[in-house]
Amino acid sequence: MSSTPQASSVVEASPPPAGEGDQITIAGPSFSPLYQQIKSLIVRSLQAGEWRPGEAIPSEMELAARFKVSQGTVRKAIDELAQENLLVRRQGKGTFVATHAEEKVQWRFLRLTPDKPDPNGAVKRELLDCRRLRAPADIARPLGLKAGDMVFEVRRVLHFSGQPVVLDDIWLPGHLYKGLTAERMSEYKGPMYGFFETEFGVRMIRAEEKLRAVAADPAVASLLRVEVGHPLLSVERLARTYDDQPVELRRGLYRTEAHHYRNELN
Repeated sequence: MSSTPQASSVVEASPPPAGEGDQITIAGPSFSPLYQQIKSLIVRSLQAGEWRPGEAIPSEMELAARFKVSQGTVRKAIDELAQENLLVRRQGKGTFVATHAEEKVQWRFLRLTPDKPDPNGAVKRELLDCRRLRAPADIARPLGLKAGDMVFEVRRVLHFSGQPVVLDDIWLPGHLYKGLTAERMSEYKGPMYGFFETEFGVRMIRAEEKLRAVAADPAVASLLRVEVGHPLLSVERLARTYDDQPVELRRGLYRTEAHHYRNELN
């Protein structure tokens, strides 16, 4: 069956939370492709927590019956969500909600790659600080907060094969991460985004970055074990969750004498 929609099909405006019996409703002449409408309904269920990270979602047949569309339409919607790393297909097992706890997505937003990969090179996370403070204007603005709103500031160093390579300064909206402490972060053995996802229900869906070249000041040089003035790559990343809500501002300084920044464009 073709997944091409009729010209009058749209998702209803301001829909209620997704659930059994969701349907595509008839409206005016404006429309989006039917699979995009199904995609939006699936995302709405993910956002509502109907299926948790790491859990299987219903089969294509079940979703097709739920939304009263063809399996081909559902498949196309799921394909796009898999490409966007919101879902993960597992051959012979089904489709699962993506989670940052999975090995292949633990470093989803970290594009730093060693020039000579070391299969035995362990990554060590060194937590330097975790404190609660009032956000200055330059931190509040990108996070969609007001100057003076409460945020958590986290500072850490990532060591690759025994060498300090990344210095991260991270700011998190206080109302989303209530109860965050250095002790809780230290006790969690997985990746930071997995911690945010598991402990606070905050999922990092996408991010935007700004890159520039900078020179190490004395404090940074000491932490990264380089000379003052050593060239570093500065990466400012704003991570967002569903509905493009900003949930993390991160400013990282990267050593690149043995690593490079790698991205794929398509």
